[in-house]
Amino acid sequence: MLHTGFFTHRACAEHEMGSWHPESPERLAAIHDHLIAIGISPHLEHHDAPAASLDSLVRAHDAAYVERLKSSVPQQGYWPVDPDTSMNPRTWEAALRSAGAVVDATDRVMRKELANAFCAVRPPGHHARKASAMGFCFFNNVAIGALHALEVHGLERVAVIDFDVHHGNGTEDILANDERVLMASFFQHPFYPYTGADNPAKNMVNVPLPAGTKGDVVRQVVDEVWLPRLRSFKPQALFISAGFDAHREDDLGQMGLVESDYAYMTRRLMDVADEFGEGRVISSLEGGYNLSALARSVGAHLKTLAQL
Repeated sequence: MLHTGFFTHRACAEHEMGSWHPESPERLAAIHDHLIAIGISPHLEHHDAPAASLDSLVRAHDAAYVERLKSSVPQQGYWPVDPDTSMNPRTWEAALRSAGAVVDATDRVMRKELANAFCAVRPPGHHARKASAMGFCFFNNVAIGALHALEVHGLERVAVIDFDVHHGNGTEDILANDERVLMASFFQHPFYPYTGADNPAKNMVNVPLPAGTKGDVVRQVVDEVWLPRLRSFKPQALFISAGFDAHREDDLGQMGLVESDYAYMTRRLMDVADEFGEGRVISSLEGGYNLSALARSVGAHLKTLAQL
């Protein structure tokens, strides 16, 4: 029986942007501790993430941007990239390991070494555009993985699903109008980064939702909007931008999801993967800033992926 892979690296905990910042190393510690506490960790196949190669990065990002980011790493302290995103001396390696985790997970799932995979990595990725860092993100981990599946493994169709409370504007920037990709998402709107609702590309299934939206509405979106489009598209692999900040306890958003909603979405997406993609699901951590809610939601997501 194939297992669910769990990919991370100690470097992902060494990137930090100040003690005040919600995108903190404690996020990964909370996930690790919770998975041990509820008994899931021993059932996962644990992998240290390798660093992503330049070839992997430039499928999604401009080479000049990658070089500019590398040259911006400070020797000490912080280098601001945007008003809420900065680099410390360890950020470059953390970003490489985060992107590399999704690439390695994709390789192992494609080779049938794993049933599916979750990447517990930071910095997150879905706000990173082709040529700019943004919103806590440097490299677009999921877009890099999806393009790797298409261009290295020869898949013809992949889906990207984003259930973060914020619109994945960077992923849309990179993948818009690529007929090999269908991207489905919901997000709180109007809300940061104030994108996604106006004139999305034809391969984007964007569902803006108002603040206060609860799980019953989200489940209806999944069943009545996402799934018909996904089944029509017949994706050969699914990539999930797994943000957990739409949880009702998360102060960075104002939506009302709970753990069972994340388990429900995961199961429904696995059904599509089973139908068209030999079960191939690669999920990567995006948002989620209330440590308890994040850990519990990841636990529900992983318990579903691992069928425990």
